Amino acid sequence: MQFDMADLPFGSRYKIMNSTITPRPIGWTVTVDEAGVPNCAPHSFFNALGSDPAMIVLGLIKVGGNDKDTAAYIRARGDFVVALVSEADGERMNLTAIDSPRGVNELALAGIESMPAARVSAPLIVSAPVCFECKVLDLLDYPGQTVVIAEVLVTHIRDEFVSDVKRMHLDTPAMKLIARTHGAGWYQRGSDQFQMQRPSYAAKTDGHAPD
Repeated sequence: MQFDMADLPFGSRYKIMNSTITPRPIGWTVTVDEAGVPNCAPHSFFNALGSDPAMIVLGLIKVGGNDKDTAAYIRARGDFVVALVSEADGERMNLTAIDSPRGVNELALAGIESMPAARVSAPLIVSAPVCFECKVLDLLDYPGQTVVIAEVLVTHIRDEFVSDVKRMHLDTPAMKLIARTHGAGWYQRGSDQFQMQRPSYAAKTDGHAPD
């Protein structure tokens, strides 16, 4: 079937994007409001953009054309923290998605230990395998969403996941990261993996151009 996305209502567009582009990493985003109270919420429209500089992207849905808390605080402060989510943090992460009123500290609500970041205003999540301290590079505003493009200033990786710091070898499988998949409430573990090496053109053609 073919769908003209512009002709579909929001809910249908959301279901298509949510159910087809999977798995998606979870950007567990920590910000700070105008009173200095932390805010924490998970976002699955999140990914890496590149490494020179190190960049990430967040897609943050608006309600009635207005920013939700995360986008509002990122816009005001210009910085934030993104943590990756392990299986061990799954329940706490899910609790931070609660529909709490503005001004509620979801870190405290979910019993999440935090600590000060090195260069940004938002705190780090201590239990997260990886935390990224981020500075906004660009905010792209659309009627239904805000796209945040940010530079990663500092990365915090728990010691047990760094197997060789000189060669920057990380034990990613040991992080037991989870990701979002289709539909409401569905997640995926990263434990079922397979490997394919990138092919060499020279080896494939034995040095000769194909006919």
